[in-house]
Amino acid sequence: MSRIGKKPIQIPAGVTVDLTAGCVSVKGPKGALTRSIPETVLVSMDADTLFVAPIESVRRDTAMQGLYRTLISNMVDGVTKGFSKVLEINGVGYRADVKGSMLNLALGFSHPVEYPLPEGITVAVEKQTRLTVSGIDKELVGATAAKIRSFREPEPYKGKGIKYADERILRKAGKTGK
Repeated sequence: MSRIGKKPIQIPAGVTVDLTAGCVSVKGPKGALTRSIPETVLVSMDADTLFVAPIESVRRDTAMQGLYRTLISNMVDGVTKGFSKVLEINGVGYRADVKGSMLNLALGFSHPVEYPLPEGITVAVEKQTRLTVSGIDKELVGATAAKIRSFREPEPYKGKGIKYADERILRKAGKTGK
């Protein structure tokens, strides 16, 4: 049985949860999120607590119970607090700026990289080399940060590229002259 799936989800004040057939909607001060739920998982609500249970005690259904319990918990956290990821740009002449919903990156290519930001995602640029990707959908924030990082992943010799703020780049020794 899933230990994570058995934990109840506490609904804070100011958040409303709507359970319809095969769908969970969460509304809070930062916005609203909706997710469809498969038939193998049963979501029930009691006062200010959500419970997720499998329909049958089959290994796949209990795994889905844990997955959807975590996804619903992330929805509740997202509409109350939000999520963010911090990226750092390392390299001479590498920089970023945001104009409207377009992220412009200068990453040492012969052309600037322009990336249209998805709906619901905001990027704040601090001193042109530090980006903060934020939003209410944890999955979308992580996917957007990974996409931005993929434009120029950090290389192991000088560490140039885009990396997560808490990421440590393993450095390799360069060529040595005899």
